[in-house]
Amino acid sequence: MEHVLEYFTQVEWQHLIFASLRILLILIIAWVVMSLIRAGLGRMEKRLVERGKKQGDVPSEAHKRAETLVRLLRQAIVILIWIMSLLVILNEMGISIAPILASAGVVGLAVGFGAQNLVRDVISGFFIILENQVRVGDVAVINGTGGLVEAINFRTLQLRDLEGKLHIIPNGTITFMTNVTHGWSAYVFDIPVAYKEDTDRVVALIQRVGAEMRTDSRLRRSMLEDVDVFGVDKFDDSGVVIKGRIKTLPIKQWEVGREFLRRVKQTFDAEGVEIPFPHRTLYFGAASPPVVAQMLNRAEAAPVPPAPPLQRENSHAGER
Repeated sequence: MEHVLEYFTQVEWQHLIFASLRILLILIIAWVVMSLIRAGLGRMEKRLVERGKKQGDVPSEAHKRAETLVRLLRQAIVILIWIMSLLVILNEMGISIAPILASAGVVGLAVGFGAQNLVRDVISGFFIILENQVRVGDVAVINGTGGLVEAINFRTLQLRDLEGKLHIIPNGTITFMTNVTHGWSAYVFDIPVAYKEDTDRVVALIQRVGAEMRTDSRLRRSMLEDVDVFGVDKFDDSGVVIKGRIKTLPIKQWEVGREFLRRVKQTFDAEGVEIPFPHRTLYFGAASPPVVAQMLNRAEAAPVPPAPPLQRENSHAGER
């Protein structure tokens, strides 16, 4: 009992009380900072959802993307604040934090070398989601592989191609990305016609087809503008190529483009516009007629062959 009383008499109560008050103050400050950060992240999440809806995102996908970003930021900030608070509290308790910081640096360096690919994937995925480079439901070409984006995570991106194959691509390996359906899409067409056709008339027919499609109740919701015909693009081997573009809603360009080509074919057939196809004519010398003409001439000049002798023998046999 005497040793216990002696210990308590040696304790510097004033220093202990002030240290406890400082530790309590540190905890209160950490709690206040966390509350402010949670409120700020909540407002940030709402703004991200509203911005995603304005850009045409599905509400569930916009909320999912914003929630994922905010959750990652919240976890990182919470860990950082509590680690700093713990180090300050240990320093107030008289414990040297220099060895702890040195050990943490060595461990962090070892983990960084061992998981550098994972860290690279996570950081790349974070910026892909933050900058809204590609969304679920977009059609994208990533590192030369095209398909429909089915899922975006912090580590990987899932892409399904036209054959149904699912490509799982680590975010850190993405070096080149093309979003085909971001904001709006376009169907670019090249329509060949024969050299004998009047190109102004052909352009007028194409524009008429586009105007008819704009009056269609089903198609006009997908078409953002009238069909833009650029004009004669080049002289091909078999005809003249007319180039143009149809601006559509995202991922609607193929549906509108197929219907446009179908109507153009029907209009050309009705108006007698020739769509060329590759053909060749062989000549043997500049002054010689074509091979087909020579064959026809030889066939007309050939004499009629006489009746076969077998018929005469059969007729003599009948007389006997």
